[in-house]
Amino acid sequence: MKIASWNVNSVKARLPRVVEWLSEFQPDVVLLQELKCIDENFPRMEIEDLGYNVVTHGQKTYNGVAILSKYPIEDVMVGLPGDTSDEQARYLEATVNTVRVAAIYLPNGNPVPGEKFDYKLRWMDRLIKRAKKLLKTEEVFVLGGDYNVCPMDEDCYAPERFASDALCMPESRDRYWTLVNLGLTDALRAFHPSGHNYTYWDYQAGAWQKDNGLRIDHLLLSPQAADKLKACDVDRKPRGREKASDHTPIWCELDVAG
Repeated sequence: MKIASWNVNSVKARLPRVVEWLSEFQPDVVLLQELKCIDENFPRMEIEDLGYNVVTHGQKTYNGVAILSKYPIEDVMVGLPGDTSDEQARYLEATVNTVRVAAIYLPNGNPVPGEKFDYKLRWMDRLIKRAKKLLKTEEVFVLGGDYNVCPMDEDCYAPERFASDALCMPESRDRYWTLVNLGLTDALRAFHPSGHNYTYWDYQAGAWQKDNGLRIDHLLLSPQAADKLKACDVDRKPRGREKASDHTPIWCELDVAG
C-alpha cells in the first residue's frame, strides 16, 4: 500500500497537477495539506472520478487538509484534540485498510518570537500527546504531512540563513525529536539516513533550479507500521512542472494486504 503526503498549496489552483500526479503515480492513500478552500469547494468530483474516496477538513483561504483513499475511509476524527478553541483546519485522522493515518499541516510559526511561534509550540505539544495515545493502541499508523520543521541542519540548504527561523528553532526541533523518540520512525531516513532529500523549494530566487530546498514534509510511522515499511522516497517530478506547488510529494510503501 502506497501512502503519500503532499502540500498542494491551493488544491483548486493546483488541480491539473494533482489529477496528473494521481493518474501517473497511483498512490493508494494521499494526505493533502494547504487546500485553501472550504469543504464545499473541494474538487471532489474530479478526485472521485480517479477512484478515490475523499474526506476533507477545509478552511476558507488558509490551511485545510484532506485524506484521499482507494479504500473506504472509516472512523474519521476532525481536528487535533487538546484545544477546543483552535479553529484552524490542520489535522485530519482516519482508518484506511486497517492503517490509521493522519494528515498534518503543522503551523509555520514565523515570526519568532511572537504569538504564531507560541501557537506552533502549543500545537506540537498537542500532537505529542495524540501520538502517545495512538501508540498505546499498538496500531499500524502513519502521521504524515507538512511539519514545517527541518529536523537537522542538513535538512536545510543554508542553515545559517534559517538559524532564527521557526522551522529550525531549537524549540521546534526539540519537540519534533520528542515526537520521534516516543518510538516513531522517520520513514525517509530509514532508507536515506543522510543527505539533501528536500521536499520544499521557495518560488523566489530560483530556489528550485539551484536546489535550494528544505526537508519539512515527513512520514512518521508507529513501530507496527515501521515493521511493514518496504520503501520511502521523495517524488521530485511534480515540483518541476508548470504551475507547480512549492512542495513535492513524499511517499512510503507498507506491506499491507489490500
